[in-house]
Amino acid sequence: MRHFARFDPRRVPSPCFVVDEVALEENLQLLAHVQRESGAKILLALKAFSMYSLAPLVRRYLPGTCASGLHEARLGREEFGGEVHTFCAAFTAADLRAVLGISDHVVFNSCGQLDRFAPLLEQARLQRPGLKFGMRINPEHSEGAVALYDPCAPGSRLGVPRSQFHGERLDLLSGLHFHTLCEQDLPPLARTIAAVEQKFGDLIPRMQWINFGGGHHITRPGYQVGELIRLIRDFRARHGVEVYLEPGEAIAYHCGVLVSEVLDLGWNGIDQAILDTSATCHMPDVIEMPYRPMITGAGAEGEFDHLYRLGGQTCLAGDVIGDYAFPEPLAIGQRLVFEDMAYYTMVKTSTFNGINLPSIAIWNSRSDELRVVRRFGYEDFRSRL
Repeated sequence: MRHFARFDPRRVPSPCFVVDEVALEENLQLLAHVQRESGAKILLALKAFSMYSLAPLVRRYLPGTCASGLHEARLGREEFGGEVHTFCAAFTAADLRAVLGISDHVVFNSCGQLDRFAPLLEQARLQRPGLKFGMRINPEHSEGAVALYDPCAPGSRLGVPRSQFHGERLDLLSGLHFHTLCEQDLPPLARTIAAVEQKFGDLIPRMQWINFGGGHHITRPGYQVGELIRLIRDFRARHGVEVYLEPGEAIAYHCGVLVSEVLDLGWNGIDQAILDTSATCHMPDVIEMPYRPMITGAGAEGEFDHLYRLGGQTCLAGDVIGDYAFPEPLAIGQRLVFEDMAYYTMVKTSTFNGINLPSIAIWNSRSDELRVVRRFGYEDFRSRL
């Protein structure tokens, strides 16, 4: 995390998410380059990064957002502007009515919902002629290493397999959407496109646009940016369609950290450190995926002399972030910095056990300007219940 090399974690309340607007803009500039050179449109996936205090910066470079339901669609429309593309595994009638009023693309997850809501869709398009409808397809081609994050795993509820792609109102569709990736580079996307063309190639000529979904790690060092541009160009030329991508992690990759504080130290077979940051409440992917976040200045067992098991304040026995080695013993009150915490982590926080949510701050690594944009307290816990 080169941008945070000179950041002082004592400047913010703990716990606190801190996002560097300089790093974010660098990612956005690279994505804007891909758009210019490829002709594709890149949307911010709000499910990964919804920090609307940075919306003015995002909309300088990206044409819009993609949402996973009504509330994200509203956030995209009200705060980010531009195009709003909304997909949901299943819409309620009430939510769909609202979504149709604020979205530019509405993508369905089944032919059944498209058929059932056809009268509503036709009415909405009379009022808003530019409104477009799409279908999420499932090419039954898995690229994900973790089943929990594989939309094409056997038995997946996401996307329509080719055998089920039939219905009375397919004439309403102007586009197809697929999603197979999770923090991956170009070769998995190329293989997915081949699978889509093999199974759904007869439908593509009827479409105006194809959405390649998310999971593209475009801003990661070493990603094959030039090859991605060529792949998109070739696909557009081959099929005569508009192409969309909707990454989340690529927008906020290496842009943020989570600052926490050591509250207590103990021992039970291994040195223990209790933090004001919880895996359960503040970084649930540590348990769900699972994965081990990096901590600035720490390492794995054996790298340094002082090994600690880091855990949160909750009553859940498994609220453990992991075992970390440090060059010096930890001290109560010491600040620890978890790296690469801007995407997904921030949007998944909870108040289980009444644990407070981390504050949110924006830092500028060039000017060193810092501002805390959100603090949370008891009312945020109480209002959810």
